[in-house]
Amino acid sequence: MSVLQELREAALVSKAWPYEEARKLLKRYPDGPDKPIVFETGYGPSGLPHLGTFQEVARTLMVRHALSEMVDWPSRLIAFSDDMDGMRKVPPGVPHQDMMHDHLDQPLSHVPDPFGCGHKSYADHNNLLLQKFLDQFGFDYEFMASSDCYGSGRFDEALKSVLRHYDDIMAVMLPTLREERRRTYSPVLPISPANGKVLQVPVEVADWEEGTIRYTDPASGKVVEQLILSGGAKLQWKVDWAMRWVALGVDYEMAGKDLIDSVTQSSKIARVLGARPPEGFNYELFLDENGEKISKTKGNGVTIDEWLTYAPPESLAFYIYREPRKAKQLSFGIIPKAVDEYQQFLAAYPGQPWEKRLGNPVHHVHAGDVPPARMPLTFALLLNLVGVALTDDKNLLWAFVQRYAPEASPETHPELDALIGHAAVYFRDFVKDSLNRRAPDGREAEALRDLDSRLSQLPCDAGSEEIQHMVFEVGKAAGFENLRDWFKALYETLLGTSQGPRMGSFIALYGIDNSRQLIGEALGQQ
Repeated sequence: MSVLQELREAALVSKAWPYEEARKLLKRYPDGPDKPIVFETGYGPSGLPHLGTFQEVARTLMVRHALSEMVDWPSRLIAFSDDMDGMRKVPPGVPHQDMMHDHLDQPLSHVPDPFGCGHKSYADHNNLLLQKFLDQFGFDYEFMASSDCYGSGRFDEALKSVLRHYDDIMAVMLPTLREERRRTYSPVLPISPANGKVLQVPVEVADWEEGTIRYTDPASGKVVEQLILSGGAKLQWKVDWAMRWVALGVDYEMAGKDLIDSVTQSSKIARVLGARPPEGFNYELFLDENGEKISKTKGNGVTIDEWLTYAPPESLAFYIYREPRKAKQLSFGIIPKAVDEYQQFLAAYPGQPWEKRLGNPVHHVHAGDVPPARMPLTFALLLNLVGVALTDDKNLLWAFVQRYAPEASPETHPELDALIGHAAVYFRDFVKDSLNRRAPDGREAEALRDLDSRLSQLPCDAGSEEIQHMVFEVGKAAGFENLRDWFKALYETLLGTSQGPRMGSFIALYGIDNSRQLIGEALGQQ
């Protein structure tokens, strides 16, 4: 059996969530599709791309790749920008606030670019930022904008279908609305020829085959008959989502838990329009360190730029992959653990059989093209090194690292060089002020003197395993019934923290002489 066959057989039965999702598409097309499978992710261009954008595209591509390992079906991912949405409020922090207020309720694609970058509109500015954002991660996608699809006529046939089934769509939507909203609700939002605003007015269908509606203009009070095709109107959110699925033939789209109701209503409307709604699932939302939902309006939690300041991008993709249906904390405190767990899974991957590999997160983080594990140190160990060396000078830190891993250099291990830089910045911002070395008690002091004595008898190039064994022996000789208490004492007296790295590795990294100096400083506190 070839490697490809082994992989395919393992993929077809794997319980990893991307394969479970991909199997929904196998059931959708039991005889195979007659077109490429269409995956979609959505984006609102009223603000900058953010972590939610990254996680949705990354997870969707994981499902797409899982499908490709099961069957040889062509597929595509559409990254869709809803830039025809009316600007309901001016985003804070955007320049030229007065000018922006003058364009309230106009489609985002009609609002001038406030940044003066020469873009056609505010939406165009943000759409290009979205594409640049996705490109930096190497995502494979096709960009589409609502303004282009409406304006070019691509949605015209689907819009006619909405008018044709207008009463049935109203029957889906009205029971979900409050009484006051029912009186003014319309699935269709005409764009005023007079002022370019997206109007929230009741409408009636004039001629669905021609694509015309009739409404009373709120400014003039006159009855207006208007063509909704080719950019003359847009649809309300839930109807728009369903129409887009139908027009673009979307087969798969996931969404956050906060959109469960939208998925339900849009799916009903898609069926009214004669189509099958896409497959997908609702993922849980990230929580901040206080257990509250992360919101870009509140500014709580971690932004993607902040994560990439303190850790490499693959660690973020790794964290996003895991347990998407479980609410997880997304705070600065989880970054070191995510980095080290990613490296642990990466190191385990080559020795695993296919069924284990396909459940390994790194297989999905790297779309099957998993790089070799080449990280000789953990992030936690680097943080402790920065803490005791009291420097963020990468050259000095490399001098310590090369004592521990002489084969490594910035040129041969650029990923380690980058991680050293991340560790220095993370230590400065989150660890430095929390360190507090306490004085050892009597028994701990005697154990530290014993440790110092034994270290003095070791050669300067002693390995981490030999040192670790000796540290264990010192703890036993000192009468620590639970050796965890001994290691905790080492962390607290030498490093100023309640938990830390493998002490043998730390001493080998920091150096025996430097470590003995730390012990002397701890004993000097008595």
